[in-house]
Amino acid sequence: MVVEEGYDGVRLGDEMTQEFIDDMTERFKNGKLIAKKYVYQILIAVKKIVYEEPTMVEVDVPEGVELTVCGDTHGQYFDLMELFRRNGSPSDKHWYLFNGDFVDRGSWSTEIALLLYAYKWLRPKGFFLNRGNHETDDMNKVYGFEGECKAKYNERIFRLFSESFSALPLATLIGSKYLVLHGGLFSDDKVTLDDIRKLNRHAQRQPGQAGLMMEMLWTDPQDEPGRGPSKRGVGMQFGPDVTKRFCENNGLEAVIRSHEVRMDGYEVQHDGKCITVFSAPRYCDSTENRGAYINIGPDYKLRFEQFDAVPHPNIRPMT
Repeated sequence: MVVEEGYDGVRLGDEMTQEFIDDMTERFKNGKLIAKKYVYQILIAVKKIVYEEPTMVEVDVPEGVELTVCGDTHGQYFDLMELFRRNGSPSDKHWYLFNGDFVDRGSWSTEIALLLYAYKWLRPKGFFLNRGNHETDDMNKVYGFEGECKAKYNERIFRLFSESFSALPLATLIGSKYLVLHGGLFSDDKVTLDDIRKLNRHAQRQPGQAGLMMEMLWTDPQDEPGRGPSKRGVGMQFGPDVTKRFCENNGLEAVIRSHEVRMDGYEVQHDGKCITVFSAPRYCDSTENRGAYINIGPDYKLRFEQFDAVPHPNIRPMT
């Protein structure tokens, strides 16, 4: 493939560079795209990296490093820029974990996905991505990402994104203390971290209507004990007793999940054992919520940070 004549951005060789990321970040802010050749390079490189990661990535936070856990970003590129401005860009000393739902709804989903993927390629051991329920074909068809991909690039690039999404890990275990996954817990109390480790996500690809993958991507907490039907029509809801048993059985301090808007950007439920973090402030330009992220250092204490939406070009969600 050749780069289009007249392309005025930084060139990409065989390896991702910070220079390319900085240039791409500015291009996206100014409403420009990157060359299709580079999109293919990023997708192919990152698919290979994430495919080879375990279904549950296990991470310790070394001395001198801070790990930031972010929730849904949903194509709100300018709010992601604000998050990086306030909290610092990914670096050797500042790791990031994005807990799914990078795409759909917001109108800059390809920009967010490509930027996160570029950082994953540059820093495979210090930048982590969990799959969300919107990194799936069904959702992308309905909530905008497929259409956006075809409008900005082409159908084949959407298909490659789809392949890369199905290769993403489903959970990250931080310091053996916090299980981070997009949706939530399970319909069966017997499920353990080992079951997640053994889950062959490559055989399944799409989450379907039942099973561990679907529950990890779709379930939500409730305040009442026990389990209840989901307001979403897929998955279910789990109470504080379910969370307590899961944490006790698996030696965890808490489960960190995303998947639902929270007015303060985050919420601590279930006696501190179930934490929701959501990083798309003023969600869909219609909900007056703040965004949040969680900083975790080598002491494994959770530090919650909130931020507000910033102005963006006058392009409505799902345009």
